[in-house]
Amino acid sequence: MGSGKNSSTAARKARIEEMRRAERVRERRNRVLTITASVVVVAGLVVGGVVLVNTQRDSGKDAGKPSGDAKGAGDSGHFTTGKDGVRTWSGKLSRTHVTTKVSYPMHPPVGGNHNPVWLNCNGDVYTEPVADENAVHALEHGAVWVTYTAKADKADVDALAAKVKKTPYSLMSPYANQDAPLILSAWGHQVAVKSAKDPEVDKFFAAYVQGQQTPEPGASCTGGVMK
Repeated sequence: MGSGKNSSTAARKARIEEMRRAERVRERRNRVLTITASVVVVAGLVVGGVVLVNTQRDSGKDAGKPSGDAKGAGDSGHFTTGKDGVRTWSGKLSRTHVTTKVSYPMHPPVGGNHNPVWLNCNGDVYTEPVADENAVHALEHGAVWVTYTAKADKADVDALAAKVKKTPYSLMSPYANQDAPLILSAWGHQVAVKSAKDPEVDKFFAAYVQGQQTPEPGASCTGGVMK
C-alpha cells in the first residue's frame, strides 16, 4: 500500500516537473518572440525615420525647382535681349532630373529639366552632336557651351575649340538646330557671335564660366558623360 502511494506521489512530482519545464520553455520562447518583435519594430522605426529624413532632404534640394514631366522642360518664359546682344531667359527654368528626352523651348537649351548625368565640360570639344539633356546639366554646373552649325567658318570653329580646350568649365559641340552659325550658352543666358574674334566671346566666357548665374557652383565638370 505504501509502495503504491509512493509511486503515485513520484509520478505526480514527475508530471509537475515536466509541466514546469514546459512552462520555462514557453517563457523562453515568448521572451525570444518579444525581443524579436521589438527589434523589428525598432528597425522599422529607424528605416522609416531614414526614409522621412531623406525625403525631406530631397525636398529641400528640390526647393524652388518647378516640377515638370519627362516630355516637357517644365519651363515658362521668354528671352529678353540686352544691349550687348546677350539674351537672358525671363521666367522659370526647371531643374528636375529626368531620364527621357526633353522638349526645350529654346535651341540650344539654356536650362530646364535634364539628365541626372552631366556632360563632361572640363574643356571638352566634341566633334559630334551631344544630348541636350546632358549638356544642360553641365550648364547647371556653371559651364559655357559653344555650339556651331555647318555654316560656321572652319577657322572660327578651330579658334573657339582651342579656347575651350584651355578653359575649364566649358565645352563645345556641333548643333544643327540653332538660328546662328556660332552661339555661346550658359544657364539662362545665350549670345550669337559673328566670329571667334568677336569681343563678346571673351566677355561671355569671363561673365558666365562659373558665373553668378550658376545654380550649382563648384560642381564637377568631370566624371560625367563623355561622347
